Amino acid sequence: MTRDLRTARYGAVLTFVLSGLMVGTMTVRIPALTDKLGLSESTIGLILLAWGLGALVTMQSMRRIMARKGSRAVLRVGGPLTAAGLVALAFAPNLPLLLAAAAFFGMAFGAVDIAMNAQGSTVERAYRRPLMNGLHAGWCVGAISAGAVGSLSIMLGLSFTANVALVGLVSLPVMLLIGRTYLPEPRARESAATTARRLPPIVYLLGAIMFFAFMVEGTVADWNGLFMRDTLGAPEAVAALGYPVFEVGMLVARLTGDRLRARFGVRGIMTVSGLATAGFFVVVLVAPAPLVAVFAMFFVGLGVATVSPMTLSLAGTATATPGPAIAQAGAMGYAGLLMGPVVIGFLSDVTSLRTALGIAVVLGVLIAVAARFLPREEPAAVTPLPTREREPIAA
Repeated sequence: MTRDLRTARYGAVLTFVLSGLMVGTMTVRIPALTDKLGLSESTIGLILLAWGLGALVTMQSMRRIMARKGSRAVLRVGGPLTAAGLVALAFAPNLPLLLAAAAFFGMAFGAVDIAMNAQGSTVERAYRRPLMNGLHAGWCVGAISAGAVGSLSIMLGLSFTANVALVGLVSLPVMLLIGRTYLPEPRARESAATTARRLPPIVYLLGAIMFFAFMVEGTVADWNGLFMRDTLGAPEAVAALGYPVFEVGMLVARLTGDRLRARFGVRGIMTVSGLATAGFFVVVLVAPAPLVAVFAMFFVGLGVATVSPMTLSLAGTATATPGPAIAQAGAMGYAGLLMGPVVIGFLSDVTSLRTALGIAVVLGVLIAVAARFLPREEPAAVTPLPTREREPIAA
């Protein structure tokens, strides 16, 4: 294994960490943002929608861009722009500029999210073994770090502007530096002409599975705390534990997921993951006490965590170059992340929150069923890049 290849892997991991840190920093300091500009909850929802739609719009347009330019070029531009967008968010003085900054931040992040997964797939091919779960563990580390930095900032009395701007200003030069570590995709230019044609059917199946998994993640992030407090009667401090415990479960699963995949294969692990997600979410819904639900959230995170990294890894092997297929699957997945909380809100109005959250159980079952349509054999997901493509890393 060459030193350049190892450097490329470290660069990919750090990209995931910084992305999780930047997005997590924005969400962790939302209460401080409401205080800064006197915003209502509905206005915060509008800001998050602007961010999410910005990301989704970029993801939908990335298929051709990735085929023509490749992940390395996109990351070298998108990474610093994401950091700059976070800084703009920090200094936005009023609601119109805040909405514009949120949309810009989302658009830049949307490009980075697709490109870093395509880069991860390229590194994975070069290594000839599964790596994507470990890369996504970097995201969890970044998100958890955002919470720790945010808590420290609150203890030190730092404002929303100071905390968020500091993270953005530190991330910007690091994103510029790691741009030189990225690997080029094989035959990225040659594949550009093929993107007008329909991608292989498996890409859309993988996009559907990712849609289901991201709906679960969005549901947990946005509704779990409210369910624990209002339905299970948990104190505010206990209700707030659900999502961090869920994230810890995801981190544990992603740190071990690549080794499990190498041993048992994607199809088997994804089937078990879907059933575990469904089963443990049932425990959350029928928990006799809030702490039981908090404990079960760890296993929900453990179950669902490896689904999206494995779908993106498989999508990256569906065509000669990973970018277009990952862009398609990723856009489908993030649609689920945006739709999940909205669907839960609508269903809870016409039924109850407990009944509405039952959709997460259905989604887990759908993941398990859809996984049975995946190939039994591990695809050529980890075939090495041609020798001529491995050399020029720091062009």
